[in-house]
Amino acid sequence: MLIVAPNTVLNPAALETRRVPKKLFRRVAILPRRAGPAAWARILFDAQLLRYLGALAPFVAAMLIWPRLAFPIAQAPILMVLLVGVVEMKVLRLSASARKDVIDEDDAARALDTLRFRATRILSRIAARRGLSEGELHLVVEQSELARVVPLTLVSVQRAGPGAEVLALDTAEQEMLRAELFAEGLDERTLHRANLREDVFLRDVGFAAEGVSAHARLAALMDAAPAREVPA
Repeated sequence: MLIVAPNTVLNPAALETRRVPKKLFRRVAILPRRAGPAAWARILFDAQLLRYLGALAPFVAAMLIWPRLAFPIAQAPILMVLLVGVVEMKVLRLSASARKDVIDEDDAARALDTLRFRATRILSRIAARRGLSEGELHLVVEQSELARVVPLTLVSVQRAGPGAEVLALDTAEQEMLRAELFAEGLDERTLHRANLREDVFLRDVGFAAEGVSAHARLAALMDAAPAREVPA
């Protein structure tokens, strides 16, 4: 899971938006500030151009190994297009019928209900911490459409309204998302299977700040209060 916010990416200007939810995949280059080699490799794999080049690598290898075949191979663009199509549509994606088999309908519904419940709880706490009393926050969870690879999940908190924006998240809010959104009972792979079944890869959970409970606001105040020393 990558948390996408102006303070977690190297290109915050790319997150500017006029409406919510802002779609990220295929529209924004995600350049995380802190990501390991595995995360970067997964991000690069989602770039279509790089996947196309990878699918065509056998043709390039054949031309290097057998130079005399370079010209005939270069004259066979239909084969190249077919290979790219097979990799993209048959290897990396599922047919409509196959998508229904990745997860049971009830399990998919349960996963989406769990996501909505956890997202609402997290948004309530964020609104309380920020002292918001009006407006609407959205927790947007977007996953890659590719089926047979580790899912790539982008999570952002967005604010609707005239000044729509992708919110910058402090350390505590980021830790809250990492600890609570995907935990026991719902992980990224389960959500990905539910998304594959419905062929929907962007999940948007909205929360009106007016709905923050007094308990949540009190808890936020207690968390924000400086720690007091306990007498010896």
